[in-house]
Amino acid sequence: MTSTTSSTELHVIFGAGPLGQSVMRELAKRGKAVKMVNRSGKAPASLPQGVAVVAGDAYNPETTRELCKGATAVYQCAQPPYHEWVEKFPPLQASILEGAASAGAKFIVGDNLYGYGEVSGPIHEGLPHVAHTRKGKVRGEMADAVLAAHRAGKVRAVVGRGSNFYGPGVLESTLGERAIAPALEGKAASLVGNLDLPHTHTVIDDFGKALVILGEREEALGQIWHVPNPPTLTQRELMTLFFEEIGQAPKMSGMGRLMMSIGGLFVPAARETVEMMYEFEKPFVVDHGKFAKAFGDHATPHSEAIKQTVAWYREWMKARGN
Repeated sequence: MTSTTSSTELHVIFGAGPLGQSVMRELAKRGKAVKMVNRSGKAPASLPQGVAVVAGDAYNPETTRELCKGATAVYQCAQPPYHEWVEKFPPLQASILEGAASAGAKFIVGDNLYGYGEVSGPIHEGLPHVAHTRKGKVRGEMADAVLAAHRAGKVRAVVGRGSNFYGPGVLESTLGERAIAPALEGKAASLVGNLDLPHTHTVIDDFGKALVILGEREEALGQIWHVPNPPTLTQRELMTLFFEEIGQAPKMSGMGRLMMSIGGLFVPAARETVEMMYEFEKPFVVDHGKFAKAFGDHATPHSEAIKQTVAWYREWMKARGN
C-alpha cells in the first residue's frame, strides 16, 4: 500500500475524516510520505502516491508511540463521536500527543472555535477560553494542555482553528449532507439557526493547507492560529450561491433551538448541538488576519469552493444510487 516518494520526511495523520484527508492531499501535493491512522486501516478513497493507511488504536499511548516512530510531523485530526467528546476527546488527544512527543515530531492540532464561548464582535486568537458549554470547556482545556506541553518542552506544538467547514467529502456539517443533498434534488436545504446573520465558513482544503503550513513554519509553534476563510456571508447568501451553481431556485429553512431539542430526543448528535446554538443566533465572524499577515491568505473563493463541492456531491449521490 505504501509508495515510494522523493521525500525523506514522514508525516503521520491521526484521523481519516474530511480534515485528515485535506491534510493528506496537501502533503501529497508537496511530495511528502504520509501515514494516515484510523481504526479500520481502510482507505477512505483512492490514495495519491506516497500515502498509506494503517489501523491503530489512538487511545493507547503505546500504540501511538509505535505509529509515530520516525515522524517529522504528527497531525491531530481525529475525534470521537460528537456526543462522546466530553469523556473521550481529552484522553484521545493526550495519547496522540504522547506519540508525537516520543518521536520528537512537531504536533499540529486541528481545532475549532468552541473554546472561546459566546463572543461579541470578531473572533480572534487573543480571546480567552471562557466557554460556558460542556464541549467548549473541553476544547479550551485541550488546547491549553497542548500549549502547556509546548511551553514545558515536552513537544513542539501548534493549534490551527477553523470555523464550520464545507467542501468535497464533508457530510456531517451544518453545511453538509442535510443542506446540499436536498438542494441537488430540488428540495429545501436544511440549515441551522438564523439564516440572515453573518456566519464565517471554512473551506475544508483551506483548513488542511493551513495545518501543513503551520507544521512547516517554526515561528508558528506555541501559538493558536485561525485558518484563512473566504469572506463572511450569511447562511442564506451562501446557500443561495449553492442553489445557483446547482441550477435550482433557492429553498431553505433553519432549524431553531426548539426543533434541535426535539430532534435530540432521538439523535444524540442533535442533542449535543443544542448548547452550540449561540453560534447561529448572533453574528459569528472569524478574524484570520494573524495568519494572513504571517503566512499569506490562501482562502478559496466561495464560488470556486462551491463548484468543487457540488461536483463532489453529484458523484457521491450517483454512487449511492440517488
